[in-house]
Amino acid sequence: MGACAGLLLTGGASRRMGSDKALLEVGGQRLADRAAAALAAVAEPVLEVGPGRSALRCVREDPPGSGPLAAVAAGAAALRAGGHDGPVIVLAVDMPFVTVELLRLLADRPGPATAVPWAGGHPQVLCARYGPEALAGVERLRAAGGVSLKRLVEAMDANGEVGWIQPEEWRAVAGPEALADVDTPGDLRRLLERP
Repeated sequence: MGACAGLLLTGGASRRMGSDKALLEVGGQRLADRAAAALAAVAEPVLEVGPGRSALRCVREDPPGSGPLAAVAAGAAALRAGGHDGPVIVLAVDMPFVTVELLRLLADRPGPATAVPWAGGHPQVLCARYGPEALAGVERLRAAGGVSLKRLVEAMDANGEVGWIQPEEWRAVAGPEALADVDTPGDLRRLLERP
């Protein structure tokens, strides 16, 4: 498998948060900057898909704010146009405790080209590695009117094309809250107050 590129997704509406999640600060650093730095440590090139909240080169999904599937499609198209046809690590900006070590586990994990962590009883499709077949599936699903990245992963899993990363594997390199996302002010408070 070739080197991984990275896509940082920052285009969410942040309705429940009440402010742009990419601009929230944790440990004195904006979430967009934290995530961009973590991705850049393990992937090349790295693009932001969203309104330009980081220092990364930025592309937009069409229409803006149309969700993660559209964002991954736009980012993958931009990467292909730049000559990258290998796997891509996708990271949503609202996962402040994703570590470089966790992203390195995604980048280096043997097995299927698509690797998705499992946490809290759900596949973590917004912190995952997608192989070329999955990225082509994103395009097909989007063309067919689909909007769910989770549906794509479920369809690929039915064909044995997903390497699931169980909690015991990813917790060897990251804390238990590493894959937690922040959707509300309460989520952020709870994560920041954890021991």
